[in-house]
Amino acid sequence: MKDMHPDDITGEYREVTLQYHDGSARLVYVTDVETPIPDGRLIVSRTDPDGIITHVNQSFVEMSGYSEDELIGLPHYILRHPDMPAAAFSDLWETVQAGKKWHGYVKNLRKDGGFYWVYATVIPNIRQGRLIGYTSVRRKPSRSRIKAAESLYKTLA
Repeated sequence: MKDMHPDDITGEYREVTLQYHDGSARLVYVTDVETPIPDGRLIVSRTDPDGIITHVNQSFVEMSGYSEDELIGLPHYILRHPDMPAAAFSDLWETVQAGKKWHGYVKNLRKDGGFYWVYATVIPNIRQGRLIGYTSVRRKPSRSRIKAAESLYKTLA
């Protein structure tokens, strides 16, 4: 996966190299600019069993800042914000790989270096007894839940 490009970033930023669970790494540029999810909007995506994006809705495209063509075929972790602890994603994967639904608060990284918070529900897609992928539906979280998640995530590795 490609590093972020400074020309895509809006405003002042810091550079962070993210290490992913699959051993890959990526240079990202991070700003303090938040883009809140509009009220009533749902962000939807589907992935294959390895977390590779196979479908996105228009809300996903708008909130992420990437085009649909840029997103399809990439690992969902392209949106991982450096403030998110690896433990949160370990819990997500353990839960969904056990065939269970996962809920949680996630800070996502936009293409422009900004971020947006979501309350995510990830559901394993099982067809004829076989896992074919995952569906994630995200919505706008309350400010109080975001504050609680920020406090918790600072304590996790």
